[in-house]
Amino acid sequence: MSINQIQDEIIGEFSLLDGDMEMTVFYIMELGQKLPAMREVDKTEDNVVKGCQSKVWLTARLENGGIVFEADSNTAITKGLVSLLVRIFNHQKPEAILNAELYFMNKIGMERFIGTQRSNGFAAMIKQMKLYAFAFKTQTELAR
Repeated sequence: MSINQIQDEIIGEFSLLDGDMEMTVFYIMELGQKLPAMREVDKTEDNVVKGCQSKVWLTARLENGGIVFEADSNTAITKGLVSLLVRIFNHQKPEAILNAELYFMNKIGMERFIGTQRSNGFAAMIKQMKLYAFAFKTQTELAR
C-alpha cells in the first residue's frame, strides 16, 4: 500500500471514533500496544529521537529496497503515536518517505488531543524517519 493509502485507512479508523477525545486517546494507546516489541539491545542512547519529551527509540534498516522501522517509547500515548508513523513508513522506499506529505494528523484532528510538547516530539519522530530515508537513499546512490 502507498503512504497515502495507509494515511486514508488511518483517517477512516479515527473517523469511527467521531471525535470522542477519550476514545481517541485510548485507541492511540491500543495502537502502541500492538507495535512489535523492540529488542532491548536497540534501546540505546544512540537510537533515542532527540526533541521528544518522552523517550522514543527508533531504528531503521534497508530491506528489499524498503526501510524497516522499529520503535518504542516509555509512555503509552507516545508509543501509539510512533506506531502510526511506523505503520505509514514501514517497508516504503526512501524516495517515497522523503516525498511524503503527511496529512492524516490534520484530518484526524490530532492537535486537539496532543499538546505542544507532544507535537514537537511527533515532528522530531517524522524528521528522524526522513533522515534515515535520506541516508539510505544516499547510500544506495553511492553504491551504484
